[in-house]
Amino acid sequence: MQRERDGNLRRSRLERDPMLPSRTLERLQQYHQGVPIWGAEVVRDSEAGLPISIFGEISPDLQLSINHALSAEDARAALLGLGGPAAMLLVPPDLVIVRLDDGDYQLAYTAVVTGNGDVFRAFVDAQSGAERMRYSEIQSQAAVGTGTGVLGDRKKLSVESTAGTYVAFDRHRPPVIQTFDLRGNLTRTKLLFNGVLPYAVSDLASDSDNVWSDVSVVDAHAHVSWTYDYYYKRFGRSGLDNRNGPINIAVNAVSQQGALSLSNLDFYQFALNAFWCGVCGPGGQGVMNFGSGIPSGFSVSGRNYTYFSGALDIAAHELTHAVTEATSNLVYRNESGALNEAFSDMMGKSVEFFYRPQGSGVGQADYVMGKDISRAVRPGVLHGDRSMANPGLYGDPDHYSQRYRGADDNGGVHTNSGIANQAFYLAIEGGTNRTSGITVQGVGAVNREQIEKVYYRAFTSLMPPNATFSTARAATLRAAQDLYGVGGPVERAVTQAWTAVGVL
Repeated sequence: MQRERDGNLRRSRLERDPMLPSRTLERLQQYHQGVPIWGAEVVRDSEAGLPISIFGEISPDLQLSINHALSAEDARAALLGLGGPAAMLLVPPDLVIVRLDDGDYQLAYTAVVTGNGDVFRAFVDAQSGAERMRYSEIQSQAAVGTGTGVLGDRKKLSVESTAGTYVAFDRHRPPVIQTFDLRGNLTRTKLLFNGVLPYAVSDLASDSDNVWSDVSVVDAHAHVSWTYDYYYKRFGRSGLDNRNGPINIAVNAVSQQGALSLSNLDFYQFALNAFWCGVCGPGGQGVMNFGSGIPSGFSVSGRNYTYFSGALDIAAHELTHAVTEATSNLVYRNESGALNEAFSDMMGKSVEFFYRPQGSGVGQADYVMGKDISRAVRPGVLHGDRSMANPGLYGDPDHYSQRYRGADDNGGVHTNSGIANQAFYLAIEGGTNRTSGITVQGVGAVNREQIEKVYYRAFTSLMPPNATFSTARAATLRAAQDLYGVGGPVERAVTQAWTAVGVL
């Protein structure tokens, strides 16, 4: 590659392909005059030194000066100004070149800002300090104990015995997996998440007799551990970062009753939400937070929400954001953001089908996200929040021609995820897309693992941060060919599914 020879493409990572050990995977970051171009990365898949496939879009030759009026300290002040009086930067400012929504390229400083109840990545003009773009960084939704979960089911928990009590610290798996019970102290929760305070031993969830009764703790600790096990058993992946890095879990930032008196921002962040924030927490190690929901007599948009940790698919969805962050790092806006959300839904459902019997009831595996904790209480309202089998039931598009093109929700990352979700569903189960009328011959539920592996390899190993839906189609087809052969039923199913949803 000429750009690689002239220094505009620099290797940022080289690793052995975990699913095809004869292959090597390189990620090459694009630069302009020594400044990185945000999200502009190329993935090169090679065997014996010869490229097999290359994914990613290279930005054009830029006529852009890298001289800037703002110093790093000036940029820091400008970025802090976006988060209100209590704002903090979770990572220091970096000088980058960013492509704006109108297609122009801008020299900018970027950092992750926390403030006003939000955690977001912001970009400010390197000349004037004016804000140019932002998007959310909150990517939502040796003893053995026993406990009862949200659905009334009994679970085993891997915990630690210490000083006459038991704490939710997993001693049976390679990484640190620990669950913190924040006991309704929202002020302390925010300080912990912003990295101002370290976790204390007293923050760990604990139980005196190792028969755990806090349903939120039980399900959070168990479901995160099950997700770790799924990734290891299915793909040989060692934790979220593939290096068995720590997994920190937080529950009970507010009580269900206490949620009713929260501000709107705090309510939708800490009560009616589950999220992964990879730069939050002491040391910026990341934290998985499960909201507590609301009391049973209350509803939002016709649904009651109980403890979010009770939904296995939600737990796996949020933890998959960490997997994406450690691999393709899909930028959380527009099409790449919708793919980020869709991959989390795909893996969330894959984990559920791995552990649960198939069915439409509570505690059973189907293609509706979050139905175990999101229950309709008003006629005409459906359980759950999204459907991969029929996205239109929840107002989401099932076809590329219907995609949302506005600015809300980081460019519709949750809404437009329905397009890729439908392709994943059709590749497994088969069926007819309701918009295009195209019928897909899926591999069948008995061969679900094949499609899971195809999408996993494509989304973690082959796709660049700024991937589009078209890139996702090309990457999944390449993965299907590599894993299961050219022209076989897996490639056919993946091809037909993307065509049915209008992605060519």
